[in-house]
Amino acid sequence: MKLPPLKALPVFEAVARLESFSLAAEELAITQSAVSHQIKQLETYLGERLFWRSGRRVSLTDEGRQYFDAIGSALLQIERASEQLLGRESSRLRLSVFSSFAVRWLVPRLPDLQRLYPQLELSLEMSSESPVLSDRVADCFITIHKDSPAYSYELLYVERLFPVCSQDYWQKIRRELDLETVEDVRITPEEVARFPLLSTHSIFERASGDWEVWFREVDQGIPSTARVQHFSHMLLALEAARFHQGIALTNDYMLSTRKDSEEFVRLPCHAVMTGDRFYFAWKTSRRKEPGLQVLRRWLVDEAIRGGLRTPDRRGPRVRGTGTEAIGV
Repeated sequence: MKLPPLKALPVFEAVARLESFSLAAEELAITQSAVSHQIKQLETYLGERLFWRSGRRVSLTDEGRQYFDAIGSALLQIERASEQLLGRESSRLRLSVFSSFAVRWLVPRLPDLQRLYPQLELSLEMSSESPVLSDRVADCFITIHKDSPAYSYELLYVERLFPVCSQDYWQKIRRELDLETVEDVRITPEEVARFPLLSTHSIFERASGDWEVWFREVDQGIPSTARVQHFSHMLLALEAARFHQGIALTNDYMLSTRKDSEEFVRLPCHAVMTGDRFYFAWKTSRRKEPGLQVLRRWLVDEAIRGGLRTPDRRGPRVRGTGTEAIGV
């Protein structure tokens, strides 16, 4: 068996992950010159340049990135196999996740995960966009793309958008539409457009894109008289709705806690699918790692229990049947 300089591999992994020779030296408790020596030795052995150096900045070359993706998981498997033999059962995982999904759905549920699986040490890496799937970024991901054949995917949620407003604003809508004495309330798109529409740019990456798609679902356009207020992210539009500023389009995971059920009302209107599907992704070569298995099962169970998906892997129903407070 012909192997590269083994002492150099943890050094290479640290530099690639931290993108810094000095930070890698600090983490490994060695000198920066020792780090440079090990990297030089590995590059000489492989006959390839692994890093581009620009002042204090370090970045992987294409060959370096390919090598890091290949050996990163191998080093993790060696570490975890050794921990098992030493009697250490803890699992450390980095999960890369959309900030909105993390803040509104995942973080409120983490105490249950920690209670059920105290041996699992989970750290969250916030991502504003769908992340590049690589061990360099995280151990596992919540993503809307299935573009890497090296990864396996488990469906968590098929996204739909529906209109919501605050409890107080719902009473205002009922008064203005003369619906205070009506029990089985239904609201038309034309009636919705009489109130301020809170729009999220990031969903479809264009102004008013979310409301355009919502109205198009019933073969209509946004009325010219509609007042649209624009926000970059759904978190902001939802906060505006919380403070009685109008009607926002949101999805199921943004409204998944008991506090939400007390503050928001889902309007009795149609919903629309965005086309996005949220997956838990992990590298197939690491599928047998206990920590990944535990996290995958827990996420799926929570998604089913919270109504994000059904046991048959389908998402929630598209159309609602009436006015409803948002439940857990």
